[in-house]
Amino acid sequence: MAAEEQGEVKIHVEGDIVAVRKVVRSVATQMGFGITDVTRIVTAASELARNIFLYAGSGIMEWHVLRLKGRSGIELSFIDLGPGIPNVSLVMQEGYTTSGGLGMGLPGSKRLMDELDVWSEIGKGTTVTIRKWKKA
Repeated sequence: MAAEEQGEVKIHVEGDIVAVRKVVRSVATQMGFGITDVTRIVTAASELARNIFLYAGSGIMEWHVLRLKGRSGIELSFIDLGPGIPNVSLVMQEGYTTSGGLGMGLPGSKRLMDELDVWSEIGKGTTVTIRKWKKA
């Protein structure tokens, strides 16, 4: 992979969420996603970056351009070494929240993207990976 097909953004302070949004918007736009999909991708990225900041304190977002059987897409992984999610099924339910928010983070991100995978282990951290494929 060429250097411009992958990268990362560290998430340590609230302002880093803005940096995540800018990078994701730039990459998705350069890849040729339409404005609606760019907005969806940026919104999901913003939610997941905010989750890292709120629940783990810090982490990183890694991005990759995907190329598979003539298709292209973007993959974003949000990785933290925080406390982990005790019940992934519960946090995937619409409206569930531990912070008093709207509970749109993970379920909302899943709805906005084509794919969402969650790995979490108590005391070891969480990785949420989302993918959006370009329309043919």
